[in-house]
Amino acid sequence: MSGGFTLEQNRPPSETAKQDQLKEYTVDHTNQPLTTNQGVKVTDTNDSLKAGGRGPTLMEDFHFREKMTHFDHERIPERVVHARGFGAHGVFQVYKPLTEYTSAKFLQDPSAQTPVFVRFSTVVGSRGSADTVRDVRGFSTKFYTEEGNYDLVANNMPVFFIQDAIKFPDMVHSIKPEPHNEIPQASAAHDTFWDFVASNTETAHMIMWLLSDRGIPRSFRMMEGFGVHTFRLVNAQGKATFVKFHWKPMLGVHSLVWDEAQKLAGKDPDVHRRDLYDAINMGDFPEFELGMQLLDEADEFKFDFDILDPTKIWPEETIPVVKVGKMTLNRNVENFFAETEQVAFHPGNVVPGIDFTNDPLLQGRLFSYTDTQLIRLGGPNFHEIPINRPVAPVHNNQRDGYHRMTIDRGVTSYSPNSIQGNSPFPAPDGYKHYAEKVEGKKIRARSESFNDHFSQARLFWNSMSAIEQEHIVKAFHFEVGSVMSKEIRQRVVDMFNRVDNGLAVKIAEGVGATPPAASPEQAQTAASSPALSQMNTVKTARTRKAAIVLDHGFSHNEVTQMLNALNGAGVKADIVAKRLGMYTSAEGPQIEANKHFLNTASVYYDAVYIPGGRQSVDALQGNGDALHFVNEAFKHAKTVGASNEGVDLLAASQIVGTTLAGIDAQGQLFNEMGTISVRNATDLAAFGTAFADAIAQHRHWEREMLLVGQVPG
Repeated sequence: MSGGFTLEQNRPPSETAKQDQLKEYTVDHTNQPLTTNQGVKVTDTNDSLKAGGRGPTLMEDFHFREKMTHFDHERIPERVVHARGFGAHGVFQVYKPLTEYTSAKFLQDPSAQTPVFVRFSTVVGSRGSADTVRDVRGFSTKFYTEEGNYDLVANNMPVFFIQDAIKFPDMVHSIKPEPHNEIPQASAAHDTFWDFVASNTETAHMIMWLLSDRGIPRSFRMMEGFGVHTFRLVNAQGKATFVKFHWKPMLGVHSLVWDEAQKLAGKDPDVHRRDLYDAINMGDFPEFELGMQLLDEADEFKFDFDILDPTKIWPEETIPVVKVGKMTLNRNVENFFAETEQVAFHPGNVVPGIDFTNDPLLQGRLFSYTDTQLIRLGGPNFHEIPINRPVAPVHNNQRDGYHRMTIDRGVTSYSPNSIQGNSPFPAPDGYKHYAEKVEGKKIRARSESFNDHFSQARLFWNSMSAIEQEHIVKAFHFEVGSVMSKEIRQRVVDMFNRVDNGLAVKIAEGVGATPPAASPEQAQTAASSPALSQMNTVKTARTRKAAIVLDHGFSHNEVTQMLNALNGAGVKADIVAKRLGMYTSAEGPQIEANKHFLNTASVYYDAVYIPGGRQSVDALQGNGDALHFVNEAFKHAKTVGASNEGVDLLAASQIVGTTLAGIDAQGQLFNEMGTISVRNATDLAAFGTAFADAIAQHRHWEREMLLVGQVPG
């Protein structure tokens, strides 16, 4: 990336620019008298004004009327989609000037920090649904740049269900709860959605992503973001480059398992919110690199897919992702409603140097997002809500409307005018759309280049590891197996036979459908893309969570060594016991249990460790909750470890006989499929290193393959 970029005198806003702006609207009520919304002090807010102590309430009680009216109108309409979300503030810095590709100023100066606000979300469920449902996740970023707000509206999957926005209402209606009974909530596992899928084969690729592990991410901090659409970057000379945007998490891309996701939905429906909030509070700031796939206009038609088709990826092995900058989320919101709930994103919020293409799904979204904000946020002035305000000054002739906050001076609100010298006047250096030549007849049609609905779904399937394919098959069994109509189930099987016969046969086996014969389409490609498999992601133990399970009489020496080892690897540890409080070790010192078996579970952790200590282990062996804690972690392919007498708890669990052939090996470290043990050891340095390294692997899928009767390869 080259070019003679010269820094402007007006540099991009600092990290605190948006925070400073929001301070104007931030109020601390500590030690302040209660007032009405008009600032009038209130003497009593517990009793309404009455005609006598037992008499009727009087209409003249203005405090009662204002308090009750505000309460009656506190809830604004949910977003039609992406209703359940959680946001955080942060900063973005570009690595080096991108002058060669774009004139956007926030992509030029590596020393400047652009404030951002990010909202993560699920798509289908209501605000009260759970974080861990199988769904697409939203990943929208608002950049507060000196040239105005830029919104990168993204998902955690790079493709979409449909190719044209006119079908969006149909798609959403099909996946929402069925209209006759409002069931099921936040789930695609029902007839109307799968009828839509079987009736619209362009959904095939997106369904593969949705039913993969990507549909149940481990956390917001461990999922990718994709702009989905093809955009244009335009440089100062007017040269355009096609671009697809990516967010790459520095912690890697990791997911839950289905049983774990379902249990978390019941135990803690806010688990992803809590994870993000706690990580920022602890200083483990989530980081994402901004990546771009860049394509010269001359190469627009050189591929076997249409680059404007939103149901297609650009394979990263063909068009590499270039890392151009990093975003760090470093501040939680002050008030969820005022910021996260009222933030309004729109893919049409662009700055000079970024422009659109003729992607028919994108074109429709450019209308829909503004339209929905008008009803949800009460009128055309939602851009004046503090979280939506740009840090760049706003000057135009828009006036009035609901909730207008700006007090405009002057008598003119039209252009051109002579009274105010034609102010505000059009800027010669303002936004200019890319001069693309467009011609053609007005028709309702779709380009034939969009007709391939199965080759990239096949590419995705071919790119999955054996365990990832197994998870996809099980997801089909749950989703399609929940469909009441046998006809729809068969149509789905027949549709995915055009992706892969082996996949279709396995789906049929689990949903009571007839296995189909092989389709000729399968022979068209055996290509794969390693970038699509989560097996090839970043693996680190940093910010992971481990549970140390103990009782009175535990080995203080072993726990101390393991806490030091885990802390050194960046792993957070909780002490889990039968109840909260202090526990006395065999050596005498005490430690506090901050979690117990009723307010936590193994599904919250990435690993479980059992220290030695005869009294502690004997107590745990007689505790069904402790045994379940270990067994469940093992079932979910997590790292499980024990030292000295703690190994006896593993021996008492259901995991023995499955993999622990060497569990009783004396004086040596035993490490197989993420199950780690050592006996007769006083120095746990090697054990601690092996345990942390195993946590970094995320899961030990060969163990899961063994449990379902398949030999790991």
